[in-house]
Amino acid sequence: MSNLPFALPDIGEAEIAAVVEVLRSGWLTTGPGALAFETEFGDFVKARNSVAVNSATSGLHLAYEALGVGPGDQVIMPTWTFTATAEAVRYLGADPVFVDVDPHTYLMDLSAADAAVTDRASIVAPVHFAGLPVPDGALSAFADRHDLAVVEDAAHSFPTLNEGRLVGSHGHAATVFSFYATKTITTGEGGMVVTPDPDLAARMRTMRLHGISRDIFNRYTDVSQRSWFYEVVAPGYKYNMTDVAAALGRVQLTRAYEFLERRTAIAARYDAGLAGLPLTLPARAPEGSGHAWHLYVVSVPSEAPRSRDQVVDALTEKGIGTSLHFIPLHLQPYWRDTYSLVPEMFPVASDLYERTFSLPIYTRMTDADVDRVIEALWTVLGR
Repeated sequence: MSNLPFALPDIGEAEIAAVVEVLRSGWLTTGPGALAFETEFGDFVKARNSVAVNSATSGLHLAYEALGVGPGDQVIMPTWTFTATAEAVRYLGADPVFVDVDPHTYLMDLSAADAAVTDRASIVAPVHFAGLPVPDGALSAFADRHDLAVVEDAAHSFPTLNEGRLVGSHGHAATVFSFYATKTITTGEGGMVVTPDPDLAARMRTMRLHGISRDIFNRYTDVSQRSWFYEVVAPGYKYNMTDVAAALGRVQLTRAYEFLERRTAIAARYDAGLAGLPLTLPARAPEGSGHAWHLYVVSVPSEAPRSRDQVVDALTEKGIGTSLHFIPLHLQPYWRDTYSLVPEMFPVASDLYERTFSLPIYTRMTDADVDRVIEALWTVLGR
């Protein structure tokens, strides 16, 4: 039997045709396609300003920088996240402050965050894990209580309802999405930052391309006198999205709800097929909110007949791909050693790390593929 990978992108003929059209247009870098993608994505999530970037990591960096994060500042975030959430803080000489997570949702424990806030904290960076968002009412109350700006790490959460509104439309300082190859829509590599603040968006647009005061597209299409003139107003970065990537994204955006429907169906099939096994299945979204099902994360309880590692090894032997989301940052050498972190400081995340893993969930999976995973888990854990 062939191997079943953990993830595959869903690229159709429309995406291929869109990329070919861009290749034939003669405009490959940031141009009309990227600008159109920004507008279309902003309209989709009902955001006033959108900034296309070459990764969610660069989007986080731009958002933190535009909000004035610098040496001595702190950004509150969960330890249960990918390193990008934190590393972009260090780029600016500031410090992440890690907090534990809820044992059922894997989302940042806001009561633990309350205890972690100091007078150096300026931003909270919640992570909407696996497609499940941090409830916005509680998040907003926390941010208001401590006078913190909110930069949402929504790399897993497009398109996701959070208390009746799409993530990205709640008016927080910035929300950062990922279009990496495994995400719910993809540009291969890429991301988008949305913000209600036009000044913040303007700063991010300047900084995403070397701190140049004029957009490159305007410089090369403007036929007025001295159209070549530009000014470097800050030491910026090289974070722009190309039109080739945007071509993929524009088509994928039109399929976002189609993709969500299929991911939701796969999750429901897992829910039904895995019921009765010694596995803790993913948390449900509360009333009025949704789940993007970027990941389907299960946990192996201590009373199960096999450990997490034994289950993962058995699935690997059966040709079924799995992954781990995440190795908490307090266990990673750089963060552990830099901030003198120990597992006892994060008991929930430390325990979850020993027991969780992610099953394949992507739109190209067939029902037979899903059933194959379910049958394998019954063989390993239930018989």
